[in-house]
Amino acid sequence: MIRFLHSSDLHLGKPFGRFPEDVRVRLRQARQESLARLATTARENGATHVLLAGDTFDQTTPAPKVIRHALNEMKSARDLTWVLMPGNHDHANATELWRTVAQDAPDNLMLALEAKPLDLGNGAIVLPAPPTERHPGRDLTEWIDGAETGDAIRIGLAHGSVTSFGSSEEGGSSTIAPDRAKRSGLSYLALGDWHGQLSVSAETWYSGAPEADGFKHDGAAAALLVEIEGAGAKAGVTSIPTGTLSWLRATLDLAESDDVMAMHEALLPVLSARPTTLLDILVTGRARAADRISLERAMRDAGHDFLWHALDLSGLGMVHDTDDLDALDRQGALRAAAEILAREAANESLTPATRETAQAALSALFAFALET
Repeated sequence: MIRFLHSSDLHLGKPFGRFPEDVRVRLRQARQESLARLATTARENGATHVLLAGDTFDQTTPAPKVIRHALNEMKSARDLTWVLMPGNHDHANATELWRTVAQDAPDNLMLALEAKPLDLGNGAIVLPAPPTERHPGRDLTEWIDGAETGDAIRIGLAHGSVTSFGSSEEGGSSTIAPDRAKRSGLSYLALGDWHGQLSVSAETWYSGAPEADGFKHDGAAAALLVEIEGAGAKAGVTSIPTGTLSWLRATLDLAESDDVMAMHEALLPVLSARPTTLLDILVTGRARAADRISLERAMRDAGHDFLWHALDLSGLGMVHDTDDLDALDRQGALRAAAEILAREAANESLTPATRETAQAALSALFAFALET
């Protein structure tokens, strides 16, 4: 019997260039700390091994410090055996990277750099299919079908997209037959490349990344605890949360009669969760100018509670009536300018860019008037 933890796509050293520096530091730190969390998760659930199905590193030339910190974390969890396989971002032909890893590897680290069986002990053999380049363009798991393992438990380890999956996380590193586990007599096929957790079949799983790195996938970041009782036995698979940061993307679709502030407040997570949340809100529909201004102010104020936040109002149309314009001025220059901008914003004979410009200018005018 063997019990192990399946994870992938740590992308250690990922730069997160779109974010401010303080946020980038926190995101990189969370990814680096994911190794220690995986060790704790494995230990707490009686696992003896941690299998990493590729893209442990974000690139083929990670900083020496990133490599050393990763190896030190694995070494410190010396009660576990780590199995580390290249992915498409850190493929096997990244000679210097894997030379460095092999040179400094602790005794409890097994490197799956070649397509050949690795004995895990506990009566189990892992059959890896490490990518040799960024886009191999072929099914690297084909060799597993004929691999001789005797009476051992057969566990596959691969990185790429299955043919029924569409496309991989990064555009396609290799294509894996979705029935590879059945063809090859595997009790379990551990996959990496897709950053969200996904079951392809009862014995074929993407673990997803242990720490989320974008808004693409729903659900908390997690790893998979896998237990196999013996050769040919079905694997028991349990998802265990491992992430510490939340990536929340939401749409706020407004109508003119809506209580905008109540809807905004209902959308936000509880206060205690906000410091570890990245929040991206898209606002659509239509709202009165005063409601739009109030929403912008509320989000700007609430934004300080979050690790990072963004508010996209480009999809929000504006409704203007006499009361709104009267809030600016009843007959002066501001009122005249507002009436012109309101007509242009609603004039469908104008180009979308022109209407958007008029709408943005009108919003700015309302913001100015309401703040003075």
